[in-house]
Amino acid sequence: MSDNLSRIYDVVVLGAGPAGENVADRTSAAGLRTVIVESELVGGECSYWACEPSKALLRPALLYAEAARMPGVGAALARPIDAGAVLAYRDRMSADWDDHDQVAWLKSADITLFRGHGRITGERRVTVETPDGPAVQLTARHPVVVCTGSRPALPPLPGMDSLRPWTSREATSARTVPSRLAVLGAGVVATEMATAWQALGSRVTLIARESRLLPRVEPFAAELVAERLRGAGAELRFDTTVTHAERAGGPDDTVHLTLSDGSRIVADELLLATGRDPRTEDIGLESVELIPGQWLHTDDTFTVPAVAGEWLYAVGDVNRRGLLTHQGKYQARIAGAVIADRARGSALDRRPWGRHLGTADLVAVPQVVFTDPEVAAVGLTTEEAERAGRPVDVVDYDIGRVAGALQYLPDYRGQARILIDPDRRVIVGATFAGPGVAELLHSATVAIIGEIPIDRLWHAVPSFPSISEIWLRLLETYRDRRR
Repeated sequence: MSDNLSRIYDVVVLGAGPAGENVADRTSAAGLRTVIVESELVGGECSYWACEPSKALLRPALLYAEAARMPGVGAALARPIDAGAVLAYRDRMSADWDDHDQVAWLKSADITLFRGHGRITGERRVTVETPDGPAVQLTARHPVVVCTGSRPALPPLPGMDSLRPWTSREATSARTVPSRLAVLGAGVVATEMATAWQALGSRVTLIARESRLLPRVEPFAAELVAERLRGAGAELRFDTTVTHAERAGGPDDTVHLTLSDGSRIVADELLLATGRDPRTEDIGLESVELIPGQWLHTDDTFTVPAVAGEWLYAVGDVNRRGLLTHQGKYQARIAGAVIADRARGSALDRRPWGRHLGTADLVAVPQVVFTDPEVAAVGLTTEEAERAGRPVDVVDYDIGRVAGALQYLPDYRGQARILIDPDRRVIVGATFAGPGVAELLHSATVAIIGEIPIDRLWHAVPSFPSISEIWLRLLETYRDRRR
């Protein structure tokens, strides 16, 4: 490609989502000349089709549900949610799908941006096909960092093109509220979007091959979410699959589904929320003897060990260690420190919890599911502890018995669970389910990461009356049981 433009940088980053932006920020701050390549919007999936728009849809839904149950307030809610106003708020929180501000931030951080599709073409080399102009050949003095994220994984339904289903992108950016929405899936995207669109006026039918919602969280939390969804009017179909799907087309243009139990469903839109696949199918992995379309396995420094020379890194969803924006940012901070110190010739601190290892990926990945009620969890679940053969003491408490919870909502329903290592007497897992519990999660994360002994936690006094008093009740329950 003799007409290519060639550029040399210290670091080349593929993908300008949260993980890519944070890697580039750390390497640039360390004095390494950094370039980032993005084929869509700077800010990535989280800013425009996931975290930001989905929570903008969910926050009004959760606030309305809580207000409707509060004495002196519920009676004042004479009208349903103003869906148009919520969608406008969603647009604002998604920056109207305009990345001008994020591009300006890259410039302020002295990070070069190339718009276009980047492909690895050899060791430390990336070719960028730009939308307007010749291809650009980028060479990295140090690493190439793959931060291309993930995309919705679509099930093998026949006639997918004519079916025109929603994925998570359409579910978070739709311009109108469908009268009837069928949701295929039982995970976080399926459950959150069922919550949001049911509240905005859709009649939701959720179809899951699993026997319950949210199969990776504690069963008690999933049951509370299912109960509230049903109470809001959603229909939940478990232990079933779609055997046939077609869109009628024409003026009707409805989706017709046949389920494995023989029943039929008609909907205006179908959301497929059945997992994620890596965005690695067309980034040149074959040039370094990796398989396109597969997840990129890394060690705890986020280096890809299958490629010799410690020059290829994978950060964020693409490495499948934790498909969460905040976890991708954490990985980026670690990887940035690794890249900077390797460039300086400095030795790496490979001790657990050292600045060069992503230990939290293995021990304490926090996540909030913004359903009604919220589910917040970090560390092990009971099932995971059993599967790993790790003995734990399970401590449960009804959050609705805490004074602060009753102040929050008089009919508060929720449950908390912590898992305690009986030998080390530290917390190794925590799950909270109930309104407003998202704000409890960081204290649990700190307790697990810091390996704070139970005896020391007794001295962390919760404010009264707040929901955080649940910590005291859990510790009291554990103390009294051991007497």
